[in-house]
Amino acid sequence: MGKVIVRIKLTNLFEQAFFNRGLAKKKPRSVETEALVDTGATRLYLKPSVIRKLGLQRVDTVRSQTTNGQAIRYKYEPVQLELMGRKENFDVIEVPESVPNLLGQVPLEVLDLVVDSKGQKLIANPAHGGEQMTDEY
Repeated sequence: MGKVIVRIKLTNLFEQAFFNRGLAKKKPRSVETEALVDTGATRLYLKPSVIRKLGLQRVDTVRSQTTNGQAIRYKYEPVQLELMGRKENFDVIEVPESVPNLLGQVPLEVLDLVVDSKGQKLIANPAHGGEQMTDEY
């Protein structure tokens, strides 16, 4: 398939909610960064440096299956992920700084994006005419 790398925008969701409700004057922290599209990964995985810039708090741990066996990873507060004009909220799982930020299958499905392996890029799901759609069955 080759590497598919995308530019994503991440916003601290809790800060965004407070700002939207007029409970905070300061704009929410936001970061634009690259992420490797990994259809073998499940969730949104971010490096510690990105998590720090967003000011996210650790909320839990999760068990992950990696190429090196099982690992315990930290789960952080959710972010708003923006990609290709689409937005949705996702919890964040921390990966080591040496690992790229990863955009896994669940965010891809929710955003209704698929990998065009021939063009080595993400595209809107052609089965839905290019418009975002969710399955309810």
